Amino acid sequence: MTSTAPVWIDDPTNAAILAISEDRLQGFQLDPFGEIAERSGIDVATVLERIVAMLRSGTIRRVRQTLMATNLADGSLCAWQVPPERLNDAFEWLFREDPFSGHVVIRTTDTATVGSNYRLWTTLKVPQGYDIAKYAAFLARKIGAEAYRLMPAKYLFALGVGHVRRKGMEPGARADVLAEVKDTHIVQLTDLEWRVLTAAKREFAPDEIVRDLWRARAAEAGVSLDEFERIAKELNARGVIGRFSTFLEHVKPNEAAGGARVTRYNALFHWKVPQGREMDAGREVGRHYIMTHAYWRDGGPEFKGVNIMGVAHGTEKETVLAHKAAIDEHLREAGIGFDYSNVFWGGRSEIKPSEIAPQAFADFCAAQGIDPETMR
Repeated sequence: MTSTAPVWIDDPTNAAILAISEDRLQGFQLDPFGEIAERSGIDVATVLERIVAMLRSGTIRRVRQTLMATNLADGSLCAWQVPPERLNDAFEWLFREDPFSGHVVIRTTDTATVGSNYRLWTTLKVPQGYDIAKYAAFLARKIGAEAYRLMPAKYLFALGVGHVRRKGMEPGARADVLAEVKDTHIVQLTDLEWRVLTAAKREFAPDEIVRDLWRARAAEAGVSLDEFERIAKELNARGVIGRFSTFLEHVKPNEAAGGARVTRYNALFHWKVPQGREMDAGREVGRHYIMTHAYWRDGGPEFKGVNIMGVAHGTEKETVLAHKAAIDEHLREAGIGFDYSNVFWGGRSEIKPSEIAPQAFADFCAAQGIDPETMR
């Protein structure tokens, strides 16, 4: 039976659900849909119906338990300089063929500037035991990159989407306290823990969206439901579980909603703050509610020495720039100057979770004709 439930984000019930389900369910949730119902004030049957309808329509891109991948695999933001005639082919290969590239984005700047010839940007994860620099060199050869820059996160200051709750947010809106700092130390797991984690992180198909969510995943991992939940809670305590989330399709127009978009502009902000003030600056930037991501990353000479980066989204370019200006002013008020800043705008974009399982990496290398041991 086809659902007649509204599927767009402007429906009040959907908006109430999404305000919680996008990025408010931190850690491993035993009963995520019951938790969404309790926090949103919407009964659980309606929560399930609406999430399924939005997932089938494409309003929601995926539903999954996220991991703190920065604590499970070596990861990096990577900017690629690719000849213009190869740019689209490189984009397609990284999106469709590389399981370890997550976000794949073509970016531009408003004016030609340092780094603006690096048009292709990706996030990259390489499972434990393997060398991200070696793998990036392989990717560069594969896509014909002339140059590239790996920019691993040293610390995280903001990580969460929440497009619905950010709509209409005033520039400068921020928390009363400094952003928390998340480190990127790698946590070692047993084979059993990897089995549970791999089953837990796989995205849910519409027919898997049920109240008793984890029973089938426990069977997939080859353990009892009680054992599955025990291990997941232990992993959560060790800091490797992210959040349970419904990810909106925030880039492409939605045909079921007449071509409407969740957001139109994706901006990667850059700041170069004085050496030794990176942690202070990151915690100030991360206070701003508009920031979906904020990191300390070193851009190197390719990007004029920037060291604080973050992402914000909006439906109007002027509004996104107003948020950037408010953060700039706040940094100055906090006594943190910066002698360079820039905005890289996102254009064509595809997003998928990066694979982080060691066996998946070994299998992929073998399929590419590479001895996995040479990537250690």
